[in-house]
Amino acid sequence: FSPETPAMAIAADSTAEQAPNPAPHEPSDEPRKAPDQPDRGEDNGVDFDEEEDDAEELDGPPAYKEKVKAVFRRLHAEPVGIRVHDVIIRGNFKTRGSLIEAEVADLLRSAGTVQGLVRASSHANALLRRLDVFDSVSITLGAGPPEFPGTAIVTIQVVEAARPYNRGIFFFPKKEVISWPVEGWFMLKNLFGYGDMWNVSGEYGWDQSSKIDIGVYLPRLKSIPTPLTARASILSEDWLKFSSYKQRLLGLKFGLLSTWHHNLSYDLAWRTLTDPSQMASESIRRQLGHNLLSALSYAYKIDKRDSEFRPTKGYAFVSTSQVGGLWKNGLRFFRQEFDGRGAVPLGFCNAALNVGISAGVILPLSRGFMELSSPVPDRFYLGGLSSPVCSLGVISSLLGFKTRGVGPSEPRRSVPGESDAAASTGRDYLGGDLAVSAFADLSFDLPLKLFRDNGIHGHAFLCAGNLAKLSEGEFKNFSFPEFRRTFRSSAGVGIVFPTSLFRIELNYCHILKKHEHDHGKSGIQFSFSLE
Repeated sequence: FSPETPAMAIAADSTAEQAPNPAPHEPSDEPRKAPDQPDRGEDNGVDFDEEEDDAEELDGPPAYKEKVKAVFRRLHAEPVGIRVHDVIIRGNFKTRGSLIEAEVADLLRSAGTVQGLVRASSHANALLRRLDVFDSVSITLGAGPPEFPGTAIVTIQVVEAARPYNRGIFFFPKKEVISWPVEGWFMLKNLFGYGDMWNVSGEYGWDQSSKIDIGVYLPRLKSIPTPLTARASILSEDWLKFSSYKQRLLGLKFGLLSTWHHNLSYDLAWRTLTDPSQMASESIRRQLGHNLLSALSYAYKIDKRDSEFRPTKGYAFVSTSQVGGLWKNGLRFFRQEFDGRGAVPLGFCNAALNVGISAGVILPLSRGFMELSSPVPDRFYLGGLSSPVCSLGVISSLLGFKTRGVGPSEPRRSVPGESDAAASTGRDYLGGDLAVSAFADLSFDLPLKLFRDNGIHGHAFLCAGNLAKLSEGEFKNFSFPEFRRTFRSSAGVGIVFPTSLFRIELNYCHILKKHEHDHGKSGIQFSFSLE
């Protein structure tokens, strides 16, 4: 670069549409997925041959056009050494310049050639757009001061979001809930200029379940390079219909580490279990009352699929570990889950075969732990309305079976003074300490062009799963042959309707195998998954 060298604009007028916003109702605890920095040998979308062709169309004197063409010929022929003299930030009236510098300054200054600086600028542009506080970002490379030859000045021009808030309200049947809750949320972006996102949400179900949630997300705090999150919530859940208890929880959640593959968080909550019906089974009654949940959770995730909601190729793996009992008087347990997925294209009708297997175990932590009981709310449950294809990291999907409709159960307590018919009050589903589920799903395009254009497609599926109790001495009665023999299973076909908010499946489910007290039957079932 020299003082006469023309400036180059990198990723000018990058709009918010190029970097889709995260789901507006949740400033996600998921890692901020910044793109990997390209290798030195890649152009990352910058083609110097095309730039030279564009230079021929420049307006101006012939000498200027020739100088521009000469610059691009040199850039194409060999690496050109360069050093970043200064990074100038403009347009950040509200956003702190220190945040922008912390995100991209080291990346830009690490480039040693013009070609490397172009690639670093493109990467920096993507990082700034992922902060989700700018409507557009453009980066311009210009020559440094004449007294410092071989240097460049990088100018970052940002346009801050014109509407720094989001809000919404909708109905949606979430995983492992009994009814359709109505949920409303309000998000305020960049309130203090640190890229911070403040979120307030509320949820109410017709079964009187409710949740109020307040959280903040910081993409960077001073020298800490990973995003941080903090959330406070008040939760009330009604499980009287299935497990004879109500749960009330006042909790805090802190995201401590969030990267591409790793996520570390800490939960602190005061939890209360009650039985207003006074009919809970003996196992549920033993767990009623107050307890403290203090748990550290770590998740490792790889997802190489081409889509989260209709994968046609690739694989994914999630491992989640949770240790409860970091405080002396808290619930002490260890919970481990594994979930693996794979998708293979079949080469016709855009068909693909998805297969997956999940497994999990929860065990109490204490002396003589196998004789103790694991916490009922933290056990594994099978059944519900979620699609197994879209439930990565969740051991719950078993189409055709109702929510918490599978696994160990106990009869509820009889009501004194009632007739035998009235005293028969059903059973409490207790969940399992060991869970295994698997599925196979064949997706394919439907013949009508209208369906294909709107992403509507068909699928056929097979699901299987089982639960077992290990705590309270039940491990002595456990055997793998018996566990394998008692697997529940279902199969079916259906049509998938993708929408902007969620994916709906209209399925016909046929129960292949169930047990005496399982809640499942063949017939039409709707399945829902958030997009």
